[in-house]
Amino acid sequence: MTTKNIILRCFFIMVLIVSFAACASTAKQEGTGDYIDDSVITTKIKSQLAADDFLKSFQISVESRKGIAQLSGFVDSQKAVDRAGQIARGVDGVKSVRNDLIVK
Repeated sequence: MTTKNIILRCFFIMVLIVSFAACASTAKQEGTGDYIDDSVITTKIKSQLAADDFLKSFQISVESRKGIAQLSGFVDSQKAVDRAGQIARGVDGVKSVRNDLIVK
């Protein structure tokens, strides 16, 4: 191999390493994959809450970050709080649920 080919290969490998490192998530910043995963989790939880006959009449907000789902809003009973938490925990990818629903 010539020196030129070796230098080009090393350069190409360095570009690949830098590209992968730039897309990785850090403690302060979400990577693209993490953001998409959290969006999918949020959407799944919202759709299951809307499909549930007991909970569909309530305004429940859902947010997720790094697999932690947060439920917020107002419901009429503790049963609704428990049911919403149960639904959120049953979604694939949810590591934990922070249930901040308030019984009014």
